[in-house]
Amino acid sequence: MVAPITLHPEAALSLTLAVITSSSTPLLLLNEKLKVVAASASFCKAFGIDPANISGHDLAKLGAGEWAAPQLTSLLEATASGAADIEAYEMDLVRKGNPVCHLVLRAHKLDYSDKDQVLLLMAVADMTQARADEKYKDDLVRQKDILLREVQHRVANSLQIIASVLMQSARKVQSEESRGHLRDAHHRVMSIAAVQKQLAASTLGDVELAPYLAQLCKSLSASMVHDHNQLSIEVDVDGSSIEADVSVSLGLIVTELVINALKHAFPAHRHGIIKVAYDADGANWTLTVSDDGIGMPENKELSKPGLGTNIVEALSKSLEAKVTISNQRPGTKVSIAHREAAIVDDVVFADA
Repeated sequence: MVAPITLHPEAALSLTLAVITSSSTPLLLLNEKLKVVAASASFCKAFGIDPANISGHDLAKLGAGEWAAPQLTSLLEATASGAADIEAYEMDLVRKGNPVCHLVLRAHKLDYSDKDQVLLLMAVADMTQARADEKYKDDLVRQKDILLREVQHRVANSLQIIASVLMQSARKVQSEESRGHLRDAHHRVMSIAAVQKQLAASTLGDVELAPYLAQLCKSLSASMVHDHNQLSIEVDVDGSSIEADVSVSLGLIVTELVINALKHAFPAHRHGIIKVAYDADGANWTLTVSDDGIGMPENKELSKPGLGTNIVEALSKSLEAKVTISNQRPGTKVSIAHREAAIVDDVVFADA
């Protein structure tokens, strides 16, 4: 083991001064009265100070007095007394004719062989450009947010226009089969438009599910239920917040199931209720859409899965969830359940 080299105080000070003056980092060496003992050439260049006249000046009198910050002075005095070091003091340096500099200062008391002389080493980091870059990035994010919201609004409006055109075409065609296809297309477009409208109204990032599904079902009810005394949609959702892309899939699943119930569960002006529920326990969650309508048909040919069922199944698989369809007697219940590390099977029909 090599023994440490002990330098004479004058030699140690000379070495310290040489290191400071040649440093590429803006440095100041101060005594206990906060007078400049030495400064790096980089400090003088960065802050427009004549290096030939800086030694012996009070810190507070450097330049045009811009370093005379009372809080900085107090912190440096505390550092000189050994009470504390300055780890990251932030200050704005205002100089006439120059842009404001945002600085981060660090200072500590030097520990060397001359115990009679107190010296402080202060390092200065100019964070002006870094903060400007941060602000630029924040501004870009805000602009992206605004543009994305504008696109969402435009897409939702365009989908509603398309849905209106489809419905007008359905009224004009003579073929009942063509009319049915156009109406189905109208319902699909309206469901996507309703989801898009709710996302446009929500914040980016995580989406609060309760108000999201409540407003979604309100929109579906307003556009598809002609007599609200006859049919109603109830929503019971816990306080979960989910990622925006997951909320899109859940919203589309809900709209498909609600549309399906409205089309098939209540024939001949039958009264009823459609219930949408969601609850989560950690990573596990269950979404259910149920009704008290006529239930699933006994004839299996008539209960053959259609487009809506296929859409729900595909979306559920993308969420790694399993679909279960139950005959409630009265009514039908569709559950989409996600369980951690669960294997997603085909649609399960459960006879309750």
